[in-house]
Amino acid sequence: MMIVMKPTADEQEVAAVVQRIESVGARAHVVVGDELTIIGAIGDREHVARLDLEGAPGVERMVPILKPYKLASSQFRHGQRTVLDIAGRKLGGEHFAMIAGPCTVESREQTLETAHAVNAAGATMFRGGAYKPRTSPYAFQGLGQEGLRLLSEAKEQTGLPIVTELMDLRDLDDVLEVADVIQIGARNMQNYSLLTEVGRSGRPTLLKRGLSSTLEELLMAAEYVLKEGNESLILCERGMRTFETAYRFTLDLTAIPVLKELSHLPVVVDPSHAAGRRDLVTPLSLAAAAAGADGIIVEVHPRPEEAICDGPQALVAGEFGYYMERVQAAAAVAGKVLSETRLAA
Repeated sequence: MMIVMKPTADEQEVAAVVQRIESVGARAHVVVGDELTIIGAIGDREHVARLDLEGAPGVERMVPILKPYKLASSQFRHGQRTVLDIAGRKLGGEHFAMIAGPCTVESREQTLETAHAVNAAGATMFRGGAYKPRTSPYAFQGLGQEGLRLLSEAKEQTGLPIVTELMDLRDLDDVLEVADVIQIGARNMQNYSLLTEVGRSGRPTLLKRGLSSTLEELLMAAEYVLKEGNESLILCERGMRTFETAYRFTLDLTAIPVLKELSHLPVVVDPSHAAGRRDLVTPLSLAAAAAGADGIIVEVHPRPEEAICDGPQALVAGEFGYYMERVQAAAAVAGKVLSETRLAA
């Protein structure tokens, strides 16, 4: 249930409604907008309905949320879209974010060279994997804590916020020391205990769609993070498994407008993992930006032919500036501007 407060409602009236919601064992999520305050009541619908909140001081009306994903639903914010501020960089609304960096942190030279290259081109955030989920148990699994240390050094030198993946709850504290955004990979989209703890951490989270997941399943996974009070959540379309074998995954561009219809959360696109091929990354990026994506997360490497992981799909660092210009132009078609605050060159 969503309780829409009057524009004139004061803090005491909001607090009184929250207290009544919690008195019946439900949870209250308060969203303060520019014009309205909205309170989401999550719990037994009949118990909340019996509170008769529609007549309470400061309450304008009550609106039932019919979707199974309550907090992720576009109804919850009454038409307002979520805009995140991550270390001074905006993502969502009119703000387009470019998240770029290597698939995996391999060495100090590779990490810092890439970080400086994408920063000079105007990237919004730096991505890099310290822990890597691999299909083969014999493949490179990442540098772990050493990788996190190198990401921290890249952030110190460039000022770029860090996006890195968390796979195991045992690594949560170490990742939290470095990550401005925690990435939950496609294989962990339905790891509900992991999602719950990330939600409790309060750290902005990028949630990738599972390899064979529906949009409703993605939004239900998002609910696990949101229900813990973490409202800083980004949805990511990264391609899904279909019968097609000409490329790695099928990028579902239709998901961009549909997710924006169903949810208030920002939507970014990962063209690198969808394509699996460098030559397809740019056209998929342009299409995603023009379709209204709030950002792109893309792989970049100074020497892709030497990359330990996913070299064939990584953009060349020296060519990243030209790629950025083209994607910015496509994003402008959808009415978006690049979010960037370069602190160091």
